[in-house]
Amino acid sequence: MQFRCEHVLTSNGWLTNQTLSLVQGKLASIRASSADDTNLAFYRGRLVPGFIDVQVNGGGGVLFNQQPNVAALAQMSQAHMQFGSTGLMPTLITDELPVMRQATQAIADAISQHTPGILGVHFEGPHLSRPKKGVHDESFIRPISDDELALYLRNDLGKVIVTLAPENVSPDIISQLCQSGVKVCLGHSNADASTVIKAIEAGADGFTHLFNAMSAMQSREPGMVGVALNTPHTYAGLILDHYHIDPICSEIAIKIKGIDKIMLVTDAMGLIGTNDETFVFGDQKITRVGNKLTTENGTLAGSHLDMLSAVKHAVNDLALSLEDAVTMASTTPAHYLGLQASHGDIAVGKQADFVLLDQELNITALWQSGQPIIK
Repeated sequence: MQFRCEHVLTSNGWLTNQTLSLVQGKLASIRASSADDTNLAFYRGRLVPGFIDVQVNGGGGVLFNQQPNVAALAQMSQAHMQFGSTGLMPTLITDELPVMRQATQAIADAISQHTPGILGVHFEGPHLSRPKKGVHDESFIRPISDDELALYLRNDLGKVIVTLAPENVSPDIISQLCQSGVKVCLGHSNADASTVIKAIEAGADGFTHLFNAMSAMQSREPGMVGVALNTPHTYAGLILDHYHIDPICSEIAIKIKGIDKIMLVTDAMGLIGTNDETFVFGDQKITRVGNKLTTENGTLAGSHLDMLSAVKHAVNDLALSLEDAVTMASTTPAHYLGLQASHGDIAVGKQADFVLLDQELNITALWQSGQPIIK
């Protein structure tokens, strides 16, 4: 497949009037268009790499916890793909062991069946802090056991992220997970700085939804937020939905850690891609007012955010360039997951996951593994 594009964002910056050749789902070549290419389809706009969302609980009317099967994963992927997410880490919120087993097998099946967009799995809990549980069901929060370890250490799940509270999981177990290839993120935690530092020394290198559901930075206790900002090699997710984080906090995090360590995430629930306004999670009724999701007592319950909106908020609210916003939505997540050789940039040899944006940053075309999804 060949086509021409007006502007293409590559790892070397913007290129204009380019001809792209796609072979077997990858970018085979990119070059300046010539007179011989006039018969090829021409796409006006800005072509950027597909977005990668490392924290996404649901979409298209599906919540992964409630429908832990391959069909639901495909539905989630399809719902988010229309907003530019060509790669997802479906996220399982704190739940009981049988649900975790079902979800784990669903991910393994989706990976083996090459379900579009499914890169692995993110276990957000159940080894969290009760005081910082957020919307997670407290009755399911528990210490890590051999049963959960066996799930995390399976080798057929693609990429694996485990979010945990370091005050409830020992550095030895964190080290075991990291040495086995699991990405350990810290979050939903009330840990003090010294406990967080020990977890990082054991191999943890990420923070789940920075600033939210974690110990705050204070004058004499840096907390998890302070350590996250003061460890240059660690990564952190930000939910740019106007509700989870004040823009000043977002700007501070990006200035300190840089766009190569900040990942835009959605933390999206199942309402994305639907017109529904309510759903039930456990014994809690979740209501959407505008794009804000809350429980009946006002607790934030995930988000109604898609990756395209997160990119737009970064550009329009934080005055970042499109290039920087895309780095946080595509390139940085790929690096965090260890997928930089195949994802995250428009480059020869990498997977042909592309999003075409117009001047208003709306999607006019999209390719996933070289296949035109929106055109």
